[in-house]
Amino acid sequence: MELDGTILAGPTFDAIEGRVVVEDGEIAAVEEAETDSDDIVLPAFVNAHTHIGDSIAKEAGRGLTLEELVAPPDGLKHRLLREASRSELVAAMGRSMSFMERTGTSDFIEFREGGRRGVEMLREAAEGRALRPFVMGRGDADDVLPVADGYGATGANDDQFGAERDAARDAGKPFAIHAGERDASDIHPAIDLDPDLLVHMVHADPEHLTRVTDNDIPIAVCPRSNLTTGVGLPDIAELSDFTTVALGTDNVFLNSPSMFREMEFAAKLSDCTAPEILGMATRNGAEILDRNYGTVEEGREARLLVLDGDSDNLAGYQDAVRAVVRRAGASDVKRVLLKS
Repeated sequence: MELDGTILAGPTFDAIEGRVVVEDGEIAAVEEAETDSDDIVLPAFVNAHTHIGDSIAKEAGRGLTLEELVAPPDGLKHRLLREASRSELVAAMGRSMSFMERTGTSDFIEFREGGRRGVEMLREAAEGRALRPFVMGRGDADDVLPVADGYGATGANDDQFGAERDAARDAGKPFAIHAGERDASDIHPAIDLDPDLLVHMVHADPEHLTRVTDNDIPIAVCPRSNLTTGVGLPDIAELSDFTTVALGTDNVFLNSPSMFREMEFAAKLSDCTAPEILGMATRNGAEILDRNYGTVEEGREARLLVLDGDSDNLAGYQDAVRAVVRRAGASDVKRVLLKS
């Protein structure tokens, strides 16, 4: 298989005219060559933080605070999750996964409520899809870790989470935790747990970030969610000076799980360059998951996205990477290659 057009190649997403040769699900070659194709070929996205169980209640909770929306056990989302049937939850998650898959997302890191049952429902919704969830379960660690890919904690102000961290380590699985979303009070306790991933870090200061660097902890940022809940906005450029930063779309009932929208918002919010933002949506998430993709290079797994560079939205672009990051959307998707 060959994909022709403008290739956003390598770790810096250099725009070259040519083709990507795919063999047995792997990128066999990236070749410079003349082509008549207007397509833009880039890595598929990795959504570094989601809560897609919330898909049953999109845009619920107008006017509520962050605590009223999501704080366990009786925040709005938790009440809605308890009231919904299994079939409703599975179907709603499946619809969100279909959207993500259709719009170029390869993998997503899901913080899944509901203990073992919650993880099993998400697995059911994902069955048969090329889109791959990495499930951070929540609840009783001994019950949830055998079926989850890792443990995803709420925040260090909610509980100590030492036992859950130890259980994840014993199971050889990652531990992730929200930190610095409402304020800075839970950041040091979260870092004390030696997590494999921190989420949000809106209120991080240089002292926190020095510890992040020293402990080599990546961060998932969700700026659209943070704006919606009124907690402030992460300094994405500063965070990326200290560690690997990846983009996530967070709760589906607050935001669509669109990496196009997250990239555009992050690019226009921050001082980061377009290649840096595209890296946060692709390469960095793949690195967090230790996957062999996220860049268009020979030897990488061929999980790729093809955009129509001659769509009404993209026709006439001058900078392919800026066009992808700041302008492209679902209507520009021409092909998603997630299977060999």
